Amino acid sequence: MTYKEIRKNKEIKAFVKRAGINLTALGFTDHSEVHTTLVADRAAAILKEFGYDEHTIELAKIAGYMHDIGNAVNRTHHAEYGAILANDILKDTDMPLEDRVTIVSCIGSHDESTGGATDPVSAAVIIGDKTDVRRNRVSNKDKSSFDIHDRVNYAVTEASLKINADKKVISLNLQIDESICTMYDYFDIFLQRMLMCRGAAGVLGAKFKLTANGSKVL
Repeated sequence: MTYKEIRKNKEIKAFVKRAGINLTALGFTDHSEVHTTLVADRAAAILKEFGYDEHTIELAKIAGYMHDIGNAVNRTHHAEYGAILANDILKDTDMPLEDRVTIVSCIGSHDESTGGATDPVSAAVIIGDKTDVRRNRVSNKDKSSFDIHDRVNYAVTEASLKINADKKVISLNLQIDESICTMYDYFDIFLQRMLMCRGAAGVLGAKFKLTANGSKVL
């Protein structure tokens, strides 16, 4: 079972689509296929830069694409629901058991409230997921009704993820419009996620650095 086949699988696509619809309806930021594809691509890029083999990269892409399918069931405990769904779907494919377990473990541990990186695949997916901070993730078009999550994401005018394998540093560089959201607001929402990224980078033998408006903050 390859990443390309996963992307074409009707059952998986249905769960990815429904997860995005559910969270948009509940007022969350974008969790559609745009987000899941970005996470898959970032996870692959991270592992490629750090010299991991193509098989490991492929697993990270699959896990990255599927990581949020649990939101089709419920937002609460979506990582755990997603792991169970993924196992149920993938066990009926030709995917080797060890690969399936790696992917299921990654999905089940990607949420900052209960999880953490345990291997290179989960580390890359966590970093890819938690660094997806961008203005166009805000689905709410009414600025007057923005909640704190909307404001924090909308305030990010530029975001770039830099990977320096030679120096073993993964950097998230942000430009934040502080007339929309203060730095305090940003860290009130994202500190736990950024700390999770730091732990994930450590699994890869690297450091995670966060820079906002030109100043190092983590």
